[in-house]
Amino acid sequence: MNRYSTSKTPKYPEIPLSQGDIYVISQKGDRFDILSQQYYSNPKYWWVISIANENLAQNSLFIPEGQQIRIPSNLDSILFQYNELN
Repeated sequence: MNRYSTSKTPKYPEIPLSQGDIYVISQKGDRFDILSQQYYSNPKYWWVISIANENLAQNSLFIPEGQQIRIPSNLDSILFQYNELN
């Protein structure tokens, strides 16, 4: 990395199951960022939902229709761990 480059690959925390997690069935047009906005009031936490659903493609914001999606309930803890790793 040269001295002008500030980007690095972020490290993401493991996202364990939690009793308060929400489960939804994806509908046509659902995306991780839209679900993040809906459940966390901020689309930038799309990666939390994506990582929690590792069975889905990790290279797209789009979610196939009819998939069960886990929405982690412990966002504050996940963000704390993310900040600790990065």
